[in-house]
Amino acid sequence: MEETRLSMSMPTHSVDPHSTKNDGEGRWSTRRIAIYALFVALAIVASFIEFPIFPAAPYLKYDPSGIVSLIAGFAFGPMAAVLVSILSWIPHMFADPLGSIMAIVVALGLSVPASLLYRRFHSRIGALYGILLGAGCALIIALLGNLVITPLYANISAGQVIAMILPILLPFNLLKLAIHGVVTFIIYKPISMLVKR
Repeated sequence: MEETRLSMSMPTHSVDPHSTKNDGEGRWSTRRIAIYALFVALAIVASFIEFPIFPAAPYLKYDPSGIVSLIAGFAFGPMAAVLVSILSWIPHMFADPLGSIMAIVVALGLSVPASLLYRRFHSRIGALYGILLGAGCALIIALLGNLVITPLYANISAGQVIAMILPILLPFNLLKLAIHGVVTFIIYKPISMLVKR
């Protein structure tokens, strides 16, 4: 009788640490690692797709890797946003370390606040406000980062960088973040549903 009672109280299944089932927000699984790797790979490819979007400064290039970081953050939370934002720029570190550091901190400023807010308010409105919050943080980081990194990168003075903010740096970054935000808002939901199936 005692043996029967004990067997009835024991769980009838065990947790397989190598399970590919994605059961929880913080749970690592083979499937989740594979999806993170896919997002990182997509972001790396996207980081190499560069083209000018601001005619007044054609040397400033847009790349869509921030969109991948945002979607990863919306789908799997801020840790995914951190991993994708950092790892996607590692291949650029050897050729362009300063530019890569700048790209990483701006991507983190965009995707991490956005994914934190979206995790708290998991709705279309939450996604919109998250994107706006992330864009605001990323814009501030981009402008401050330019004051520090651009003088080292382009061998110009901080005063020259300040003179570039209103006519060049501010509109370019606003346009870049607007593209990130609009595209992400349109496509994040179907992609999130697809990767979580």
